[in-house]
Amino acid sequence: MTDCFALFNEPRRPWLEPDALKQKFFALSANLHPDKIHSASDADKNAAAKKFAELNAAYNCLAEPKSRLLHLLELESGAKPKEIQQIPNALADLFADVASVCKNADAFLKEMHGNNSPLLRVQSFERAQEWIERLNLLQKKLGDLREDLNNKLKVLDDGWMKSGAAARKEMLPELEEIYRLFGYFNRWSNQIQERIVQLML
Repeated sequence: MTDCFALFNEPRRPWLEPDALKQKFFALSANLHPDKIHSASDADKNAAAKKFAELNAAYNCLAEPKSRLLHLLELESGAKPKEIQQIPNALADLFADVASVCKNADAFLKEMHGNNSPLLRVQSFERAQEWIERLNLLQKKLGDLREDLNNKLKVLDDGWMKSGAAARKEMLPELEEIYRLFGYFNRWSNQIQERIVQLML
């Protein structure tokens, strides 16, 4: 397995500053851009393209907290975390809210797309705006929870960087829990955004 942290000359850790990571990506990939190597041999161009693709994949992995945590957990424990289908009790109410709002938004979308009357379309447009507002409020709630997770991750990162291997091993279950929470929030956020886009069409 490629160590994405090593490609960026970064220590394995739960948190990376997004802007610093982006700047490092630009610096590392600058000399691999096709405009910089247009006069190089085909072998050098192929090697540069391969290296650029590897850096790009590593950047995408490290830039997103969920994928970064998954990668860190795999590197540290030697295996992927087990898939757990059960929603944590703390998220049960939020899951029910997301499921209910998405289900009702889907019913409205079906009704809206079945309207042929110009008058009904105007009325549907007004109701669509109300649905977009409801979905945006839910999206904001998820965004706030995701920001809380980022803050928790920063605190854990501080402890991680000050700890030895044994203490870090004890932190892995907590990192795995945060990884799973990011997974739920990302999935629900995507479902909500999909409905918002459909309502805007």
